[in-house]
Amino acid sequence: MTFPASSRALVHVFNQYLFPGGEELIVDKIHQDLSAVHEMTWCRFQSSEWSGPAAPSAIQQVKKLFYNREARQRFESAVEASGAGAALFHNVHPVGSPALYHAALQRGLPVVQFLHNYRPFSVGGALLVNGRLAPDALYGSHWKEVLSGAWQGSVVKSAAFALMLKALHRSGWLKSVKAWIAVSEFMREKMVAAGALPAGRVHALRHCWNALPQPPALEDAGYYLFLGRLVETKGVIPLLDAWDALRGQLGKNTPLLHIAGEGPLSGAVQQRVRTNPYVGQLGHTGGETKREALRRCRAVIVPSTWWEPLGLVVYEAYDYAKPVLAARSGGLTEIVRHDHTGLQLVPGDVQSIVNGVLAMESMPATARQAMGSSGRQWLLREASPQAWLKRFEEILAEAMLS
Repeated sequence: MTFPASSRALVHVFNQYLFPGGEELIVDKIHQDLSAVHEMTWCRFQSSEWSGPAAPSAIQQVKKLFYNREARQRFESAVEASGAGAALFHNVHPVGSPALYHAALQRGLPVVQFLHNYRPFSVGGALLVNGRLAPDALYGSHWKEVLSGAWQGSVVKSAAFALMLKALHRSGWLKSVKAWIAVSEFMREKMVAAGALPAGRVHALRHCWNALPQPPALEDAGYYLFLGRLVETKGVIPLLDAWDALRGQLGKNTPLLHIAGEGPLSGAVQQRVRTNPYVGQLGHTGGETKREALRRCRAVIVPSTWWEPLGLVVYEAYDYAKPVLAARSGGLTEIVRHDHTGLQLVPGDVQSIVNGVLAMESMPATARQAMGSSGRQWLLREASPQAWLKRFEEILAEAMLS
């Protein structure tokens, strides 16, 4: 496919979160994959810039939340230095701010916006209110999220964020986005059905994955692995409650649960580690430690309570030929096939998690291995980097002609 020379250069925009997770991993992968065919220039922002002694005052943060002129200058400098013909946006909040959309619109720079969660529509990004799904934000109503303190646990901050989202949608600045990329068919369908986005500009494109040439030698040390940010949306509390229930039912035969990750619920995990000897906390895990945790686990467990857009951790499990116990929610329903690559669980339901673990424990090792092998075959078949790149280039070309 042939593009104008300017389209070879792209500015890649991402506001990193306080606690790293799967989105950071896939954003870096997208940058690396596209670097093979495009001249990629980073424009990164850090949520940590607004914490600590050097952070802007609370009043300054509110102002910058709506329009950060310094962030706009950083973005425009990256565009000018690179000669970019388009920009790829991921999360831009809070530091990047709506100023980036405004700058792109004024410059006539087409934006391709990846949707890894439900922003820029949901205050908390997850459409959750007190642990329960509340898709009202897709229809323009934010008051439930505000009252629950959906953003950073604060009603005041959530109210400011909701007002910012309202202002952004009314501003017309989102017209700079010529293509929206949802990371699952489920996500695209929800956005379009709610009327949140125009159907013709929303594309579904699941993440790709550079699979290991061969899965490591099979090993099963008998433990279950949770790998992700320790936040409410990931189902951490129901998972911990399920392991207490398993301990009550199985006693000394309870399998181990290893929890790897960081986040606001780290304290809750620590407390449960003190009271339940079958729960272990690994903290932030990467590199060889992460690879070893995946290689030796019995299964990976993904008990998300929200409409999980996709679930990159499932890809990681499949790469190591491990079965997955996953909530029957969102994009997870597209990538975890019940009784074939793993087991589907009722989102947020403690007994369903218990039943899923008991079912996995009752299987012969050969059955679990067959599930893991099927997952690996799915990954090789459905997550081809070459197919992803071809489809992305089609979306980019369409966006640049809009």
